[in-house]
Amino acid sequence: MSNFSKSDIDRSLSVAVKTGKILFGSNLTIKNAMTGKIKLVIMSSDCPRDKCEKIEYYCKLSGIPLIMYPGSSLDLGSVCGKPFPVAALSIRDPGDSDIMKFAGGGNV
Repeated sequence: MSNFSKSDIDRSLSVAVKTGKILFGSNLTIKNAMTGKIKLVIMSSDCPRDKCEKIEYYCKLSGIPLIMYPGSSLDLGSVCGKPFPVAALSIRDPGDSDIMKFAGGGNV
């Protein structure tokens, strides 16, 4: 992981969820990565392998930055204020969040 801490990502992500446009779920993330209509993808450390490979493939193809979240899908869901696990999410609009700064170097 680069010089950003998990709490930095959590803070930025929580602001993005409140003020931006976020799409939750690995299937929606794959679909949007295929069309290139998103700015950033965040994937939990325990995202199912088949989904993980598809997301990585389409992100590379579309030039979309991908962040590997340093926690489980339950952690990611919790940070986003969701009462369910979130294996992957895509950011269409970061809102007032500075989440895009984590995308600078590709994978975090």
